[in-house]
Amino acid sequence: MASTMGVQIGFVGTRFAGTDGVSLESAKWAQVLWDNGHVSHWYSGQSDRDKATSMVVPHAYFGHPDIEWINRRAFGTRTRTPDVTQRIYTLADYLKKTLYEFTRRFDLDLLIVQNALCIPMNLPLGVALTNFIAETGFPTIAHHHDFYWERDRFSVSAVTDMLWMAFPPALPQIQNVTINSFAQEDLSHRRGVSSILVPNVLDFENEPPQADEYSSHFRKDIGLEEDDILFLQPTRVVPRKGIEHAIALVAALKNDKCKLVISHASGDEGNEYLQVLMDLAESSGVDLRLCDHQVGDKRALDADGNRIYTLADAYSQADFITYPSIYEGFGNALLEAFYYRKPLLVNRYSIYVADIEPKGAKVISMDGYLTKDVVSKVERIIRDKAFRDEMVDFNYEIGRAFFSYGVLRRKLRALVTNFTGQDNL
Repeated sequence: MASTMGVQIGFVGTRFAGTDGVSLESAKWAQVLWDNGHVSHWYSGQSDRDKATSMVVPHAYFGHPDIEWINRRAFGTRTRTPDVTQRIYTLADYLKKTLYEFTRRFDLDLLIVQNALCIPMNLPLGVALTNFIAETGFPTIAHHHDFYWERDRFSVSAVTDMLWMAFPPALPQIQNVTINSFAQEDLSHRRGVSSILVPNVLDFENEPPQADEYSSHFRKDIGLEEDDILFLQPTRVVPRKGIEHAIALVAALKNDKCKLVISHASGDEGNEYLQVLMDLAESSGVDLRLCDHQVGDKRALDADGNRIYTLADAYSQADFITYPSIYEGFGNALLEAFYYRKPLLVNRYSIYVADIEPKGAKVISMDGYLTKDVVSKVERIIRDKAFRDEMVDFNYEIGRAFFSYGVLRRKLRALVTNFTGQDNL
């Protein structure tokens, strides 16, 4: 273990690339650790991190053909054939060797496993990590974003033995981290495993940058007028996001200036839901815009010379945020709305009710269906600037108090100190 200076930390996951929650939160953890002298390295199947500090192992990615072959045979059935078992353990043994190499190459002191020991997107990687940690006693923080028992597609399984062994393993060398109180309780009840609750965070200690000349083109580039009222749905197009409620809200406002814009792509779970939404918007008379091709990780120009905007640019130009999700592991878009000082509609999903609502946030909330009262409150927010400003300023302070980098810093200090004995975070 590092004696005086920073700790050499290895992040392990299936993918560290793009704007999924695991990639974003791991980057925040690495930033807070780096600010305090700890150096991060990256092990994954896909990566957009610095090549000099990364080790990319294609079989660690859940989209690798061999891993997809296993998943097709592991879930949706109760039994597996011997070749499935053999393939899983052969790949797990190979991946375990690469983990040994990763820790040696970068002389690591500590592993932080991001979601690879809780949701079985990559069974061999979970088994490999469990065996590696059991064999080496390697100090490990396991950051759990999603558990398999929270997802219907893993409910029928031919690999229950492996799920109990490795998702997550009950090993004394692992400190478990959960992102909401329900997950914390579930892990304790199901596995007898304790965990530290670390919510998702944003950098509320530093104000977001002001909208600039580049972001000011966003509305025009997606076909909106300057005086249109932009309702932003800042999520992927998947059924659990409840986007039909956003369409119903805009329809109920009966204002041709209100336009609904979705920032992220469809396709993760097929395009059928997207088609349903488009048909619903058309029949409801709602102007629905899909701008996922114009919103990316960073500002750029596409092949035709059109501007690519960041999600921050989209937030800066939005008038109202719709977030009518049916289920969320935490709710990053809600924190983003607080951070960018935008009013929002929230469908009271369970984690919001348990972990966020008690903090006193001021949002327009609904309970699974839209009411006239909800619509009238949204109308007031649109026309009453003083009311709107008071609401969003209050929510920013809620974010600063409970969901800031300062909160993450305190939590990580305790986790790292438990291994190093040094309070140097």
